[in-house]
Parts: sequence; structure tokens; C-alpha cells
Amino acid sequence: MIQYLQNNQAVVLQALLQHVILALVPLAIGVLAALPLGYLAVRFNRLYQPVTNLTGVIYAVPSLALFVVLPGLIGTKILDPINIVVALAIYTAALMVRVVADGLRSVDPTVTQAATAMGYRRLKRLFSVELPMSLPVTLAGLRVAAVSNISIVSVGALIGVGGLGGLFTRGLQLHYLEPVIVGVVLSIALAAVCDLAIVALQRRLTPWTRLGGKTR
Repeated sequence: MIQYLQNNQAVVLQALLQHVILALVPLAIGVLAALPLGYLAVRFNRLYQPVTNLTGVIYAVPSLALFVVLPGLIGTKILDPINIVVALAIYTAALMVRVVADGLRSVDPTVTQAATAMGYRRLKRLFSVELPMSLPVTLAGLRVAAVSNISIVSVGALIGVGGLGGLFTRGLQLHYLEPVIVGVVLSIALAAVCDLAIVALQRRLTPWTRLGGKTR
């Protein structure tokens, strides 16, 4: 495997970079789309069930089917990486809408009532109180979405675009095990790094959760 890495360093690095972009760009887009939808599902309680049910159905659509159908819907070519980005942004938003909504619903009502009593208007209360207090739930969901995206990107190799997944298909076609092993190891390592980064971010942004644990 070391010999393969030495001889194919540029190819592996390019595949890794493409994998990072294809996984993390739609992650950011999906989260940004999920925030207002999740908020609306909580703000207007009658929307919660329809919105979360719809996003659950969308998330259940097989990724390969979505990769194949999207070019016809958005007018791109079958091998265009934008198909992967759009598909994963949809999956991320579908997963995170419920997470955002449940995170906001987990905030203690007495906290929001206290903020209102202190003169916080709706938007200020949302950004200063509710969203920060919902971070433990939201970031836990983000960890799932990040690892899921990194895994699903590899499926894109079946249509010719897939970052590290390209190493899998190339190795299988050539009956050559080394690129498959490299692809698997780097995919796992990338997922682990992203997960640890989100955990570190959560610890930094939610210090009260650590303090609460120490007082028990």
C-alpha cells in the first residue's frame, strides 16, 4: 500500500480533495437550508409533522437513483460533479430539518420566557438564546450528516464522479487491491477527522454542557 501511495501520490491527493469538496460543500448548503425550515416547523406547530414527514421521505430516496435522475431535472451532464453537490445538499437538508426543529424544541421554555421578559424580540431571541441552546442536539445531528455525506460521495463513483470512490472502482476493474484499501482507509480517516472536529466545536460552543456534567 505504501508503494502504491508513493507511485500515485498526485492521483490519491486529487481524489481526497475532490471527496472533501463533494462532501463538505453540500453539508454547509444543506445546513443553511435546514435552519429556516426547522425554525418554521417549530414556529408554526402545525407545520412540524408535514415538514418532518416530507424530509424523511426525501432522505429515504436511494442516493444512486437521485444521482441518475438529477441531471434531467436540473439540466446538467451525468458526469457533472454538481449533481453530487445538489443531491447531498438535499440529503443534508432533509436530515437536518428535523434535527434543527427538535433542537429548538428542546430549549427550556422558561429560558425563552426569561429572554422575552428581558426585552429580546423574536429574531434576537432566536439567534442569541434559542439557537445557541439547541446546539448540543443540532451538532449531534451534524455529526451524522457529515459522516453520511462522506460515505455517500463514494457512491458517485458508480456514475464516474466520487472522489475516493474512484479508487474503489479503479481497483475493482483492475483486480488491484491496493487502491481499494487506500480509498477505504482514507474515507474512514476523513470521517473520523470531521467527526472529531465537530465534537471539538461542540465542546467550545457549549461549555455549559461540560459544567453541568461536573456538578452531578
